[in-house]
Amino acid sequence: MSVNESAENYLETILILSRQLPVVRSVDIANELGFKKSSVSVAMKNLREKAHISVDHSGFITLTPSGREIAEMIYERHQLLSGWLARLGVPADIAAEDACKMEHVISKESFEAIKRHVAAD
Repeated sequence: MSVNESAENYLETILILSRQLPVVRSVDIANELGFKKSSVSVAMKNLREKAHISVDHSGFITLTPSGREIAEMIYERHQLLSGWLARLGVPADIAAEDACKMEHVISKESFEAIKRHVAAD
């Protein structure tokens, strides 16, 4: 179930928007990420072909079980890493930016070790 960083970001964004909006559309994703709608459309096509999202006849986007699993994993990593960095004294905006980079490259083992460490604090 490996996907590239860009796909992970799109899936995470869909998850976040689905918690804020009644429905998620490509235009919502484009607005959230500051991308052109045409770029988002290409990405949605790729995610649909990999069965990570479904798009209904009205253009409403939903995560499939595999897409939700990836999105929730990335979102959990982002939340934990950004919070941890902020508690270490990193300014919140930098912590969020760094967490966004780290969440895609950290191994499952390293993330789980950090998670255990943070929970023990």
